[in-house]
Amino acid sequence: MTDFGFHLSKSSTLDLSRLDRTWLDRLYELEPGARICMNCGSCSATCTAAPYSGMSVRKMLLYLERGMDVKPLLSKCMLCGKCTMVCPRGINTRNLILTVCKLYD
Repeated sequence: MTDFGFHLSKSSTLDLSRLDRTWLDRLYELEPGARICMNCGSCSATCTAAPYSGMSVRKMLLYLERGMDVKPLLSKCMLCGKCTMVCPRGINTRNLILTVCKLYD
């Protein structure tokens, strides 16, 4: 067999029926505004912490949708509120982050 310089990697598909969406469902109960996020990335683009830490509301919601732990992201947020000011849907992202913090307490 010929080596063409690349290798097949493990599939990154998710089995949505097996994900634990407990945290996400709880967030939707407490902060219904999280449902209207369209993952445009405006919050990530303006985030002061994102270039250095990888923190963004967009990533936080994606992690929750996939049933992943968001604690490492939450500790990197500076709660400056820039993401709230640029959100085209008017989501209070700062309150969203604080709500997720309360879920983990």
